[in-house]
Amino acid sequence: MNQTNVQNILAAASQAQRAGLHDQAAKLCQEILASAGDHPLALNMLGFQALARNDFIAAALMFRRATLADPNAPELHMNLARALRSSGDAAGEQAALEGALAIDQRHFMALVRLAELFERAGALAQAAEHWSGVLAMAAQMEERSAAIDEMVAHAQSYVTAQQADFAAALDRGLADARSAVDSADSRRFDACVDQLLGRRQIYANQCAGLHFPFLPADEFFDCRHFPWMEEIEAKTDIIREEFEALFAGMSTGFSPYVAMPSGTPQNKWSPLDHRLDWSAYHLWKNGVRDDAACARCPQTTAAIEALPLADLPQRAPTVFFSVLRPGIHLPAHTGVSNVRTIIHLPLIVPDGCRFRVGGETRVWRPGEAWAFDDTIEHEAWNDSDQLRAILIFDVWNPHIRPAERALLREFFPLADAHGHDPRAQVTE
Repeated sequence: MNQTNVQNILAAASQAQRAGLHDQAAKLCQEILASAGDHPLALNMLGFQALARNDFIAAALMFRRATLADPNAPELHMNLARALRSSGDAAGEQAALEGALAIDQRHFMALVRLAELFERAGALAQAAEHWSGVLAMAAQMEERSAAIDEMVAHAQSYVTAQQADFAAALDRGLADARSAVDSADSRRFDACVDQLLGRRQIYANQCAGLHFPFLPADEFFDCRHFPWMEEIEAKTDIIREEFEALFAGMSTGFSPYVAMPSGTPQNKWSPLDHRLDWSAYHLWKNGVRDDAACARCPQTTAAIEALPLADLPQRAPTVFFSVLRPGIHLPAHTGVSNVRTIIHLPLIVPDGCRFRVGGETRVWRPGEAWAFDDTIEHEAWNDSDQLRAILIFDVWNPHIRPAERALLREFFPLADAHGHDPRAQVTE
């Protein structure tokens, strides 16, 4: 039987099938098999007839022969999986579904059926993995039917429940091990687990200026990198007194931190532009000491000068009092270069003030300093009805070696001589 005759008989069988003439359709399909051998479409039609009779074993036989006749047709594997599922052959169904995915890894329904199979079998981890794949694939669909939306809703519910169970089991199982470790030593491990569980995001450096590669992108640095931290914390009261004296006469010295040039397009900083809602009093700015400002707070200046500040021509150190008025939010932003570390020494902190760096949010506490990488996305809130004041200054990133610091000091003057932008302000 030539190909044309086969196609004509197949067309006649399909027409008979649609008309409800199942015996006639089956006879035509058997004619093809007898004359042309195992034809996948004829076998497929006979398989669906067997499914309609609930003869699942016969249906599986026909579909399996069809997959052998055309091993590159994923839908034939899907039909085989359907017959095997109906007959209770879970292992066979899994093999058929995996066969469809081996042909097309993005076969949505094969992934759905495999997830359902694992869920029925109580294989929780495999079910969650495949339902997660369903969610990822569905997110890329431009249009979805109501049936697919229902599958997606189930997938989301299942994955969420399994993640919650997994998280609870991890928290219980790790409780003793975590209690035996200092919180500073477990911080990176905790972030690793939280990211795995979807409880937090890991943020990368985004430098507006120079990005120094291969440094750890740590949100808050371990204070053990800064052995002098307790010394500056011990001087909090003295520094706060000098700030309060300055602020009481703030007609001079304090200025809006955000001061964009005229004509700057509207952006996230526009509500703070040239306003004292976020104000600063600089002792050093971009590596230049303001002698008059320092003279007005001599003890703060002496405390700062005793520290190993970052020192880069036209860039660092920058030291200033930062004031955030009640109800003000500093939107998420990133800084200039990760060669520096930003230090916050809280002076006046009413309830309702917090600070986020990357995936971690902390509450300032007067006299408790911290160090962070400002090239990782960060933002600040003063949700209280009082002002918040902190001292901000920059030191070297602790992971940059002395020889690298020396090279950076040589680099920037040369870069600036060739038009490199010398402006590099510390951001809160």
